Amino acid sequence: MIVLNLSCDQGHQFEGWFASRNAFGDQVAKGMVNCTHCQSAAVTAMPSGPHVRRVRHDNNSNEHPGNVLNVDNSAVQMPAPEVARQLFASLAAMARSAENVGLKFPEEARRIHYNEAPARTIRGIASSDETRELMEEGILVLPALVPPENETH
Repeated sequence: MIVLNLSCDQGHQFEGWFASRNAFGDQVAKGMVNCTHCQSAAVTAMPSGPHVRRVRHDNNSNEHPGNVLNVDNSAVQMPAPEVARQLFASLAAMARSAENVGLKFPEEARRIHYNEAPARTIRGIASSDETRELMEEGILVLPALVPPENETH
């Protein structure tokens, strides 16, 4: 299951859950994906990162079950410094446990995705264009600027 950031030809942005990027393309081709704001069927996927599902409790929602997910912005709020600390700690832990493939990140991510290399967590360097291309191929990447602890200033 993947979550895609979507946009219609009128500039409205919303999210959709799909089994895969191919499933998204098939549903768009069949006219099954519509903008949640204006119902336009001219919908395209925008670059997006990983998401966690949060359900909106809104009786006036125009969402289409199975196609679109609205985000609940009323979730329990933590103080900003604590959120930032926890986020940085999580990202730093992920970076420490991932294999650093450096500038070969796009190539190695594709090799892993297409089962040409062993599955493992990697990190490295990719341009915004390379990152967008990986996401468009359905390869899950998390763009983040997290220097290793021994490289901080």
